[in-house]
Amino acid sequence: MPRDWEMVYQAAQKDRPPAFVVRAYAPFLPKGAVLDLAGGLGRNARPLLARGHRVVLVEKSREALRRLSGVSGLDLLELDLEAEGALSRLPRGPFAGIVLSYYVNRPLLQALPPLLAPGGLLLVEGFTRLEAQRRGRGESPFYWEELEVLTPPKGLCLRAFGEGWMAGGYRAWAVYTRPG
Repeated sequence: MPRDWEMVYQAAQKDRPPAFVVRAYAPFLPKGAVLDLAGGLGRNARPLLARGHRVVLVEKSREALRRLSGVSGLDLLELDLEAEGALSRLPRGPFAGIVLSYYVNRPLLQALPPLLAPGGLLLVEGFTRLEAQRRGRGESPFYWEELEVLTPPKGLCLRAFGEGWMAGGYRAWAVYTRPG
């Protein structure tokens, strides 16, 4: 069952640390803007801003966007990425990096390569099916299948990948690059 993100963000008291893939691979992003999809309260945007990137954060929660309003270098876009026509309303790019962290949307993942600049990186991280089973949510579509992120979206190349138990859950992560 989808979470009520308005309530989650209203109750949130502190910043969560950025995703592993952002901590590990942000230093390898080329100069330029970064697109943070389903960016929540900015856990991944903040370290990217600190590295000098302008960040476009896409989020459907008005509460999250309200709390991020006024952060220097951060452009906010209210957009439900699961709504009809959402993919056509994404910013055009090109982006030096794109972050898709703890949000599984397979059609969105496949639509991202044209938004990435040549040499840019797509950073993906999330829970796996094993974590869904451990949590009693075995049939939920919001988890990556085993080895699923090992296969890059068309037009991108795999640069790095990992999967397994990490920081209290079964997770997968991948770094893809656009040749050029």
